[in-house]
Amino acid sequence: MTDTAIASGVLFRAGTSDAEIEAAAAKAARHRKHMVLFWRWAILAAILGGWEIASRTAIIDEFFFSSPSAIYERLVEWITEGTSEGPLWFHLWVTMEESLIGFATGSIAGIVVGIALGRNRMLADIFSIYIKVINSIPRVVLAPIFIMIFGLGLASKVALSFVMVFFVVFANAFQGVREADRNLMANAQILGAKGWQLTRSVVIPSAMSWIFASLHVSFGFAIVGAIVGEFVGARYGVGLLINIAKGSFDAAGMYAAIVIIMVVALAAEYLMSWVENSLATWRPAPLQDNQ
Repeated sequence: MTDTAIASGVLFRAGTSDAEIEAAAAKAARHRKHMVLFWRWAILAAILGGWEIASRTAIIDEFFFSSPSAIYERLVEWITEGTSEGPLWFHLWVTMEESLIGFATGSIAGIVVGIALGRNRMLADIFSIYIKVINSIPRVVLAPIFIMIFGLGLASKVALSFVMVFFVVFANAFQGVREADRNLMANAQILGAKGWQLTRSVVIPSAMSWIFASLHVSFGFAIVGAIVGEFVGARYGVGLLINIAKGSFDAAGMYAAIVIIMVVALAAEYLMSWVENSLATWRPAPLQDNQ
């Protein structure tokens, strides 16, 4: 039987040069990337095209579901002429400010508290019941309470975003610390590491995958917190635009605001992935299925 080798899903005969293998692997990777992009755009085009056709042929009621063309027109109107409540960019900035402050403070607090309780079993046993009780409260019901306490301004939206983010990040940081490699910790202790040095050098790097996994989803929760707070009561923000569109039965306006939120959340996800890849260069590349 002829000897063969496999690279990037491509079968090679014995004697194939390294340059040929690398070229074929690069070609296969480019082909896969193009196929992924093609199917992404094809699925999006099919969804939007089907939606538009269904709306124009009255298969669905345009009053409730609007149409991609109407949503696009509303977005163009908001971008070029502004909304009835002021420039779109100002509303978007207000929502982003609330979300970013809530995300930053909630993430930092979640990481610090998660690591602290993960490293101290006594503190974890004492505070676990309180954390479970607070975590059992549906976050959205806190919006009216925060608005009563902090008013219609920035503070109430930041508080809700903070709560939405904190428990997600805390849970992952806590579990990541608990799942730290015991053999690696034992080896570090043998070499003289202890206390904060052990936590900084071994425990925190071990928990970083857990923490970054929570950060990927928690920014979306921060936006949800800001939007819900604005929806309940606000003077500015994307949530206010949704509330106004709802009150005037403007389906295109509601969907246009949702599209804006989706674009912002997707951009934040790519930014978070870039930061993670930049900070976690020590991690091995994930296994890939080349089929």
